[in-house]
Amino acid sequence: MSTASYPVTILGTGSSVPTRVVTNEELSKSVETSHEWIISRTGIRERRVASQDETTSEMGARASSAAIAASGIAASDIDAVIACTMTADMAFPSAACLIQEKLGLPKRTAFDIQAACSGFIYGLEVAASLIQAGVHRHVLLIGSERLSSIIDWSDRATCVLFGDGAGAVVLGRGRSHDSGVIGVRTGADGSDAQLLYMPGGGSNVPASVESVTSRQHFLRMNGREVFKHAVLVMEDISRELLREHGVMTHEIDLVIPHQANFRIIDTLAERLKIPIEKFFVNLDRYGNTSAASIPLAIDEAVRSDRLRPGHLVLFVAFGAGLTWGAALVRWPGREHK
Repeated sequence: MSTASYPVTILGTGSSVPTRVVTNEELSKSVETSHEWIISRTGIRERRVASQDETTSEMGARASSAAIAASGIAASDIDAVIACTMTADMAFPSAACLIQEKLGLPKRTAFDIQAACSGFIYGLEVAASLIQAGVHRHVLLIGSERLSSIIDWSDRATCVLFGDGAGAVVLGRGRSHDSGVIGVRTGADGSDAQLLYMPGGGSNVPASVESVTSRQHFLRMNGREVFKHAVLVMEDISRELLREHGVMTHEIDLVIPHQANFRIIDTLAERLKIPIEKFFVNLDRYGNTSAASIPLAIDEAVRSDRLRPGHLVLFVAFGAGLTWGAALVRWPGREHK
């Protein structure tokens, strides 16, 4: 393994979402809610819901193919596949292994990262470290979720929030440490695990008739407490990262936050004193897609020309665990070695 520290850049982005759109009006026919209630509390208008054959690995593979096509490198140049998800197709093997097979990339390193909605930031830290250390030259990083599979569709407090989708990026060696991935910080606090969790399905509560009938295989959330923690930890981690790299908030060109709730994003903008116009928001169309939300938003920002070469962009997320993370990236033009 090389002892050199290589700069890391993002070479290409891609995304994939299910074809089915579920609007607030449609949800209001099955649970006691309304379009106005959902919009006022979340900012979400609609979300995508996967069909039976739109698995986490299938959406991840589609997003990956698009990212590789945009990267300017061949699929065979990918050295490692990292999938960030909490809704893998099955407990094992990993979603990354299934995506690797779908892409026709045998014998590459492949593994999953489970940090819930912070997964993509955790994955970015790991992928960048592997490239910086010279272990790998190109890493495919994916966030893919089929959250509809763990949602209780009779619970209006959670079913209105989540959606399915995938995003991916290809990372490789850059030309300068002043461009590409500048820094990443992550953290966690397991003492707050009960605020957002799924009790069933693991070794503690394995599947049984009782666990199914008591609905323990669905996501559970204390929304009020999650909101408070989300704003605080995302502000703190953002300020820590910017301070570490000597960046002032007014220097940020674009913020791509985890797409959980518009009120969280709006409050974060106020606390960081960054205009809300500098935040890229697409949760109105996709809802909370967990680990997929940031890479999905990155790809849309690139394709809509909101994210341009030279832009200084901040990614920030929080999730179950509780976990959190932030990344600072100088968006590159097309460059790789």
